[in-house]
Amino acid sequence: MRRLGVGGGRPERPVRAQLVVAVVSALTIIAVPLYLMRRPSGSDVEGQAGAPGVAASVFLPAPSASAPEKAPPENIQLARAERVRCGNGSRPTLEGGICDRLVAFEDALAKAILDTEECAPRPKREPETINHVLRLDFEKRTLHVFPGASGDLRGTEARRATECVKRALAKPDWTVPHLYRHYVIAILATYLPEPVAADANTPRFE
Repeated sequence: MRRLGVGGGRPERPVRAQLVVAVVSALTIIAVPLYLMRRPSGSDVEGQAGAPGVAASVFLPAPSASAPEKAPPENIQLARAERVRCGNGSRPTLEGGICDRLVAFEDALAKAILDTEECAPRPKREPETINHVLRLDFEKRTLHVFPGASGDLRGTEARRATECVKRALAKPDWTVPHLYRHYVIAILATYLPEPVAADANTPRFE
């Protein structure tokens, strides 16, 4: 109409602009209630945040039910592990006081002594001792267990017990931190006599 010069007065607003405004307003009116209705609640957000952790734990290997630990035998008493000698030469010549402590090997030796009760001596009346000595060579990765001079028993019975202890030792981890090539560690084990059962014919005085 304008191009033809028809119609006078103030030009009317374009119909297209009115339609756009009307459509936007209608969409806004419809979208806002829908958003308020479908907006996730706080509990839903927390559940979604925790979902990855739960999913990850499902794929982790389930902890196996370990067998109850065996109680240590009552007839074997162990002294504290002693650092006897250490050194870097062909033989351990340094006194134990300056040697670093190898806790893993000390614990393994103590456990092996307690786990080999079947090879332990059976004293009749008085307690007997064996000084279980563990010699380590980190360069050659060898170990040896033998009865030391500090124990009461040093003969065949003592050697039989220490050989059992050596077989019971777990496979050593030679990569543990250490300062020297050679180490000599000792644990004194005291073997108690079995308790004498009370005779049923023995009179009791109460």
